[in-house]
Amino acid sequence: MSFAVWTPLTDADLPALRELARACLRADGGLPQLAEEPMLRRLFLSGEGVGGRDETGDLVAAAAVRVGPAGHRTATGLVRPSARHGGLGAQLAAWCAERSGGVLLRVVVESTSPGTEPFLTGLGLRRTFAEHVMRHDLTGIPVIRRPRGLKALPWSEDTAGLFHRAYRAAFVERPGFPDTPLEEWVHDVADEEGFRPDLSRVVLDHEGRVAGFVTLTDDWVDQVGVVPAWRGRGLGAHLVARSVRSLARAGCAQAWLAVNVDNPAHLLYLRLGFVDAGLRSRWERVG
Repeated sequence: MSFAVWTPLTDADLPALRELARACLRADGGLPQLAEEPMLRRLFLSGEGVGGRDETGDLVAAAAVRVGPAGHRTATGLVRPSARHGGLGAQLAAWCAERSGGVLLRVVVESTSPGTEPFLTGLGLRRTFAEHVMRHDLTGIPVIRRPRGLKALPWSEDTAGLFHRAYRAAFVERPGFPDTPLEEWVHDVADEEGFRPDLSRVVLDHEGRVAGFVTLTDDWVDQVGVVPAWRGRGLGAHLVARSVRSLARAGCAQAWLAVNVDNPAHLLYLRLGFVDAGLRSRWERVG
């Protein structure tokens, strides 16, 4: 049984949280932003959090429960790889359940270890969402031409509505599609820190109808979609390959994207030179 001294998390724990997150990412992969201050604050310091330190004072485990807009409590946690299999995860789960009304209902996982699934399944949770985090080292990027008869435009005030139209046409058939209204969607995309309007593109056919789009943020291929009529013609591959080349020219050291585990585009991204760099997931109580 691993031993830890448990204390509430505060802003003073940010450096230790960052180091803990980095250790988990090195071992398991996952969302790289997990080790950055904004996400650490949102996940561990925006609600009630607890940290466990070993006899040397190192932070070996942390968890938090935060309350969402609808009053739903969501938990998250990390255990240092070298301190796993000693009961710390069970202690964190019990702490989170106690602060969630006695039952652990929702869990956010941004860095998934081999033991995550059996552990959370054993707690009566089921996975409701999962996506591969993928990385490209910006070498050997293929050149994939845009299909004939199409033109591409960058993001601007004049084209933002076209991007939204392409977003909606590409994704409206997906289960759970949020159908975000134009102004809200444009605001969310354009106000994202690191958004790259100059590298983002919306694609139109010769009659001005949307065929697809891609948005980029920092070194991420953030959103990419192709409307049904243009699928299977290489447009999606072109948009992703073009985006990766654009990030390389912009001086980025790598490119990232995330794709649902059930999305066949995962195979396309592997062919384009991306590699799997971890898994992120969401879990909820069964029944």
